[in-house]
Amino acid sequence: MGISRYPATVTMPRIEPPFPSILGFLCQRFPQVDPSRWERRIAEGKVLGEDGRPLSTDSPYLPQKRIHYFREVEQEPVIPFTEEILFQNDELLVACKPHFLPVTPGGRYVDQCLLHRLRKSTANDDLVPLHRIDRETAGIVLFSVNKETRARYNDLFLSGNIRKTYHALSAGAGDTSAKAWLIENRIVPGEPWFRMKTEPGAVNARSRIELVQVRDGLAHFRLSPETGKTHQLRVHLSSLGFGILNDRYYPALQEERADDFASPLQLLAKRVQFRDPMTGKALEFESGRKLLW
Repeated sequence: MGISRYPATVTMPRIEPPFPSILGFLCQRFPQVDPSRWERRIAEGKVLGEDGRPLSTDSPYLPQKRIHYFREVEQEPVIPFTEEILFQNDELLVACKPHFLPVTPGGRYVDQCLLHRLRKSTANDDLVPLHRIDRETAGIVLFSVNKETRARYNDLFLSGNIRKTYHALSAGAGDTSAKAWLIENRIVPGEPWFRMKTEPGAVNARSRIELVQVRDGLAHFRLSPETGKTHQLRVHLSSLGFGILNDRYYPALQEERADDFASPLQLLAKRVQFRDPMTGKALEFESGRKLLW
């Protein structure tokens, strides 16, 4: 069994009384986990309150407070690809992750994630990702090394002062007479919960998309997200009729199956550019990974 060395966190939402028990809340929040497993975790002191102390089945439900727990998986898949550290100093680490490797623990993955691999290789348990990219996507991910300066780097993303460039390949049949698009819409969770959809309302997702080349039945795109919603680029490119090659979620959800390591999603977080908030120096990092062509 794989057991994470680092706690995951869930927040108890603000709801109307009567409040559920801690066990009841966890079972409702994670229906895929057998209730007996949560009972065992609580009994073994593996479910902690916001103060880091073990919770019991009698602990009160506290709206807006956090619960920490340690992920467990029976059989964790091994991702047979390696990450690369492109840059590291006292404040920042820049890594390039392979396809199929999640950035943080989730689902079936505990140790097989970029965060845990880098914490192990750098011996720095304070390492924290500043943003995420999909498990299926390869490319650049930035990590904070120093918790004392972490907020300065988080502000780069909150204020939109970081430029991200992705590359993607599509075998879709969209209109290639246009060469550039600005997609602005509202993205929200759909059904099932892990698949996003668009709906009317205030814009919360914005992407600039450029058609670079069409060759051998494939269209090559350069994408610049101006916001960071889950699956944003996959949804936006698919909306143009250009579903990303080997995408199992968009435009149509495919049946669940084991990863095909020979057919990765053709989406790459190619480049990031920003001004270092600590030094004022302009920085640029680029992945050496390639798509199919």
